[in-house]
Amino acid sequence: MIVKIDRDLCIGAATCLAIAPEVFTLDSEAKAVILSSADQTPDDVILDAARGCPTAAISLTNAQGEKIFPK
Repeated sequence: MIVKIDRDLCIGAATCLAIAPEVFTLDSEAKAVILSSADQTPDDVILDAARGCPTAAISLTNAQGEKIFPK
């Protein structure tokens, strides 16, 4: 799964961090960033984190480039 964060949409709510701390952290601007350990996390956990984002700043695609979230 390919995870992307739209930094213009991210408001630093840290919901993603609360759900998947092994995938996300906040940088010095209080914006979400993806950790290198993200590829070791189950897809359903990452999907839950994306769904929890209040601004839909997290997008997910599969290896074929098909959008998983948001649809």
